[in-house]
Amino acid sequence: MPVVGLSFQGIDAKKSEEFAGHEEIKINSTPRILGVKEVTVPTIGKKVLSMLFEFETSYMPNIGNIKISGELLYLTDNNKEILELWNKDNKIPEKETIEIMNYLFKKCLIKIVGIAEDLQLPIPLPLPKIKPKSKK
Repeated sequence: MPVVGLSFQGIDAKKSEEFAGHEEIKINSTPRILGVKEVTVPTIGKKVLSMLFEFETSYMPNIGNIKISGELLYLTDNNKEILELWNKDNKIPEKETIEIMNYLFKKCLIKIVGIAEDLQLPIPLPLPKIKPKSKK
């Protein structure tokens, strides 16, 4: 089932003074679901799952950090089962987890690319590079 809404509620970005001179920088991006509850969306007249999330991109050694928090609305026929699993184990079933995490990676990394450039940090996505044709 689809994600029917996403809103960013907070952005926190920091760059350390220690940035210059690092040869190897490791970039790690991690999405986390912090809470799940059922809400009614009046515009579609259906109950959906509201998921509070945090998406963090960190730069190692400790040279920077970008964190986005927000809410994702997920439409599914399995609200009861997902809520039960969440309340019991703080987990979401694998099928839904894959769909939700892929969505968060897509939306959050796009936002983080601009913030990283503003802070003069490396962007967290590999970009295509054009190479000259090899001479035969």
